[in-house]
Amino acid sequence: MGRMKMNLIMSMLAFLGLSCSSQPAPEKATDNNTLLWEVSGNGLKQPSYFFGTMHILCAGDAAISPNFNKVINKVGQVYFEIDMDDLMQMFGGMGAMGMADGKKLKDLYSEADYEKVKAYFEQNGQLPFSMIENFKPLLLSAMVGEDAMDCPQKDGMELRIMELATKRKLEIKGLETMAFQAGIMDSIPYDEQAKQLLESIDSAGTQKVQMAQLVAEYKGQNLDSIEALTKSEEGGVSKYLDLMLYSRNRNWAEQFGAIAKEKSTLFAVGAGHLPGVEGVLNLLRKKGYTLKAMKN
Repeated sequence: MGRMKMNLIMSMLAFLGLSCSSQPAPEKATDNNTLLWEVSGNGLKQPSYFFGTMHILCAGDAAISPNFNKVINKVGQVYFEIDMDDLMQMFGGMGAMGMADGKKLKDLYSEADYEKVKAYFEQNGQLPFSMIENFKPLLLSAMVGEDAMDCPQKDGMELRIMELATKRKLEIKGLETMAFQAGIMDSIPYDEQAKQLLESIDSAGTQKVQMAQLVAEYKGQNLDSIEALTKSEEGGVSKYLDLMLYSRNRNWAEQFGAIAKEKSTLFAVGAGHLPGVEGVLNLLRKKGYTLKAMKN
């Protein structure tokens, strides 16, 4: 699959949950200070694992720690948010990026604002504007954020994990489908998405600083900071956190038991899904599982 198409799909994932990057871990993992967690007990014969990913980051930052490498060598399968090994689903993902009912950006803006959006992507975009003018505005906002990363090649932790999983011939599966994720984005009114996109473009000059902060917080692997960043924006689409994050966390926690009892599994999902009262880790604790912070 082409890198551009894969990065577009990662952009869609990026707006459905805070995504961050990885770094060599501290000598000792402390509570909420790691991305890698072991889940055991409650009837499981062998542990499974959760790892917080960053969907889009500079390729040089997509590093695998020695301890994570040990985990990938233990498990029997890998679950991402979507099945990234399903070529039919991934190639069909381009269709999921478009707005419903044939809407285009021109339908959502005044003439002046439309020209501003068009000019931005004609100057900065890696695809012809004619190919993206029907894309969901939130997806385009994620692409503006990607532009703030000052590096020639952008990857994601999922790609690195896929390389390891493929080498080990592990089965790769998904907790959701791309159609489901596209439906979530379609549930947020397009006019609100359009407003968010315009704000992203207007603040493009300051986004490098914000992106650097995001990456730095994640490199510290502090889940409390990650949760705070997830909730920090006021107004806009942040009021849809239950739709984009918490309801999905509940669905994943419900799926976990059956999957983990089948075989030891690595669950690699956006880091914003892990922390907090409504995060996956706490939901699993409430179900009776034992969560252990691991060095990463």
